[in-house]
Amino acid sequence: MPENKKIMPLFNRFERFMKNLLLFLLVLLAFDHCSSQTAGSGPPKPASRPAAPPVPVLSALAVEKSVPIKLHAIGNVQAYSTVTVKAMVGGTLTRVNFREGDFVKKGELLFTLDPRPFEVQLKQMEANLARDKAQAENARQQATRYKELVANGYVAQEQYEQIFATAQAADATVEADRAAVENAKLQLEYCYIQSPIDGVTGNLLVHEGNVVKANDISLVVINQIKPILVAFSVPGQNLPEIKKFLAEGKPNVEVSPTNKEFQPATGELVFIDNGVDPQTGTIQLKGRFPNAEKRLWPGEFLNVDLFLSRLDHSVVVPSQAVQAGQSGQYVLVIKSDQTVEVRPVTVAKVVDEEAVIQQGIQVGEEVVTDGHVRLVPGSKVQVKK
Repeated sequence: MPENKKIMPLFNRFERFMKNLLLFLLVLLAFDHCSSQTAGSGPPKPASRPAAPPVPVLSALAVEKSVPIKLHAIGNVQAYSTVTVKAMVGGTLTRVNFREGDFVKKGELLFTLDPRPFEVQLKQMEANLARDKAQAENARQQATRYKELVANGYVAQEQYEQIFATAQAADATVEADRAAVENAKLQLEYCYIQSPIDGVTGNLLVHEGNVVKANDISLVVINQIKPILVAFSVPGQNLPEIKKFLAEGKPNVEVSPTNKEFQPATGELVFIDNGVDPQTGTIQLKGRFPNAEKRLWPGEFLNVDLFLSRLDHSVVVPSQAVQAGQSGQYVLVIKSDQTVEVRPVTVAKVVDEEAVIQQGIQVGEEVVTDGHVRLVPGSKVQVKK
């Protein structure tokens, strides 16, 4: 009996728990039924996806312009002429009349050698000339007298001929003396070394006080830079086109430094090498430039453009607008509703970061120049200023 008394309370608690659980489930089912009635009998609709924001891009308009056809190369500036100055006679260098790097003109005095030995030699030659002239004059007069005597039969013909030969020899000696005087004057003139061209002097290789020999060491090197040459190479396959335009007139050549420090300088094509280099397949050309402001300097490297012709009324877009796909080249055209359209194009040439469109784009159409990666046909765009 005591055990039954302990079990009964536990059973009663379990019975109450089950009743409460059953009541909770009935209330939950009723609430769910009411919710279904309120929402209607149709299936639930999925939430609508928000529209994608416009893609920011950069753009440009297709324009009509004249585009020059040109070849681009890297050129090297060369002096129009280079002269190595040497002494024609030996002697002591007594004076240098310029500073290194000076611009000198043709005929300007550069060096002076000690002229005294040559002045003495000149005086000696002039004295010899005067002596021999006097002797020649006496020999001529004697030959004249003997001519009259032989005509009158007072002297033998043989004696006259001997006197006449002596007079001719004296005249020849005078001519030799004149030549010696001229040579002495020339040697003296060589003591004063003048610039043979207009140009810029380089390093001074011999200083005052040194003794120099004739045609031995170089005294200074002068580069002529007005005008000046720029040498560059282009592919040999362009040679027929270059020769064609050279026959019509000298094509223009334009050079500019890589750092864009000054405006391009314009010259003309003056030289085509007589053969294509078989190792590189290129041919060397040279352009001549006035270089009045001395902006071009021998030895520097420049960007070179050789202008051959011009394409008039061409449709042009920035070259970065043209993309390459599996089907060829294309551009993304921005339509009036600010969506993009893929447009296949045919590019004739690319000149100075501008693409000449032969087919596919009309003047005034707007194309994407930056932001292609995030775009697909029909994408909405926002053009950044």
